[in-house]
Amino acid sequence: MEAPAGVSSWGSWGPALAALVAVGLASLWWLSPVLRFRLKVGFYCVLCLLCSALTAPVCLLWNHGRTVRNMTIIKNVVRSFKYFYGVRFETKGLEHFEIEGPCVIVSNHQSILDMMGLMEILPERCVQIGKRELLYFGSVGLIMWLGGVIFINRKSTSNAKSVMAEVGQAMVTDNVKVWIYPEGTRNGNGDLLPFKKGAFHLAIQTQVPIIPVVYSSFSSFYNPAKNLFTSDDHLKKYCYRQNPG
Repeated sequence: MEAPAGVSSWGSWGPALAALVAVGLASLWWLSPVLRFRLKVGFYCVLCLLCSALTAPVCLLWNHGRTVRNMTIIKNVVRSFKYFYGVRFETKGLEHFEIEGPCVIVSNHQSILDMMGLMEILPERCVQIGKRELLYFGSVGLIMWLGGVIFINRKSTSNAKSVMAEVGQAMVTDNVKVWIYPEGTRNGNGDLLPFKKGAFHLAIQTQVPIIPVVYSSFSSFYNPAKNLFTSDDHLKKYCYRQNPG
């Protein structure tokens, strides 16, 4: 029995149309920096959501719930992200993390890509302070919660102060290091925003050292204002030094 004319026609033109669409998408990819930037950022977000969803059950089975020990599992997963984007890391001063007991780690905050660098050198028994909104970001919020991330309502000063007081007690009791972005928000301008005081009050309250961490500028390969997000083998540097005394 002969195939209907419509089916026969599609069988002839289908591969050609598919090839045309593929060529069109490839052309848009190379000719449109905006599209290329958005697709790469979108892929990064999907990668975070997917890996978080796959890692959460492992954390639950291995450590049976919310604990800072899950951060060891999480950081090993996130360290694989650099291979997708061709990013290399150069680190200096990591010996300053080799201290016994709790400490407060402060660093500049440039973009969503900071997480890759953070997990590259995150010391053991270290949790981050994050904005409460991240808790509701699907599987990413779940994996952060399982890893012991401390969420703060930045719009409520009283809430932030009470949470930080509890953090201080937990740091000493549970021997935990805390990583804080004192600028309070992302800043990719190459300079620093005024620091909020929470991290420093916490260090004074608990009498623990402060270890500053410096991320070098991402602007050579990641710049939202210019729709720049290259996948070349760019070098991303981190420098660390402990505060005197």
